[in-house]
Amino acid sequence: MRIPQPVSLSPQINQRISENGCGDVSIYHKPDSQIYRRLIHECTSLGKEGEFFTRFTELQHNFLKNRPPKMKSLNRRVKHRYQLGGFSGKGTALKGRSDADLVVFLNNLSSFEDQLNRRREFIQEIQKQLCTLQCEEHIRVKIDVLTSRLPNPRALAFTLHFPRLQQEVEFDVLPAYDVLGQLNYIKPDPQIYSRLIHECTSLGKEVEFSTCFTELQRNFLKRCPTKLKSLIHLVKHWYQLCKEKLGKPLPPQYALELLTVHAWECGSGNTEFSIDQGFRTVLELVTKYRQLLIYWTKYCDFQDQYISSYLLSQLRRARPVILDPADPTGNVAGLNSEGWRQLAEEAVACLQYACLKRWDGCLGGSWNVP
Repeated sequence: MRIPQPVSLSPQINQRISENGCGDVSIYHKPDSQIYRRLIHECTSLGKEGEFFTRFTELQHNFLKNRPPKMKSLNRRVKHRYQLGGFSGKGTALKGRSDADLVVFLNNLSSFEDQLNRRREFIQEIQKQLCTLQCEEHIRVKIDVLTSRLPNPRALAFTLHFPRLQQEVEFDVLPAYDVLGQLNYIKPDPQIYSRLIHECTSLGKEVEFSTCFTELQRNFLKRCPTKLKSLIHLVKHWYQLCKEKLGKPLPPQYALELLTVHAWECGSGNTEFSIDQGFRTVLELVTKYRQLLIYWTKYCDFQDQYISSYLLSQLRRARPVILDPADPTGNVAGLNSEGWRQLAEEAVACLQYACLKRWDGCLGGSWNVP
């Protein structure tokens, strides 16, 4: 289907809006159908047929080809989670936002604690092989590996440069314990979460192992209707504008994604809805961050007594609380109350813009989210 050319505000109006701190919000100021199509257009990745995907797949293949036996056993199973990259495992990536997480599930780990103790070893080996790979003539990308000064880093950071595309992508490689195995079930065995909770609380490392549940996080968002993903795109676009303006640590973007899903599930639930109404609802929820208490039971529920006791303790924590649906040890709202306060101020300001009001200047409607 042909996508119509996006309708934008005049440069003068956009400049005035930008000067007032909301950035280029031209995608908000148009009928719902045009917002929807523009978002699809703006957020479309290079796709599996694009050169970026081809080069990355080629890099993966060469990374494993002719590697030492140790490296092959390490990387027999590789999965990906792309958070902001040109193509996304979750289907909520923003075009032009080129950061990505690459989660490597390792075969020879036996516990979460094992991951914690051995990840430096694996990161060093992966770094060594990436540097070796860069010297091979047939590799058509440039790889810059960043060395961490931390004694036990959580990730290996490197940048891929694609000269022909004039694009670069920053990656974080995160080794992970393959606790889920081949994910051919809807809900994990409760024993997996019992082990997670026990080890996290014993080690004092809650949230430390969320990468092990990347596939569940991805599946949770991939199941969302297409139009809800478009709303998530819009919220993420606004979040990035706030981040660029404030330049200070804000609540995690994942928290905003989950907040958007919660707003839709509790306030609408329909596959056809008003994008601007949904966006206003999310902004209003951000302003009420001190009241947020959000959780799901899709993967982890209250049936097991040990897990139930832990979940209840999590829900008693100071708000905001947004529990990761895939990792009950993770309150993705975090402890950054100052970041939430600043984000709430930006939400209040954004709600006053004409593009989010009705023709008569009154505030537009929003969903009723209990």
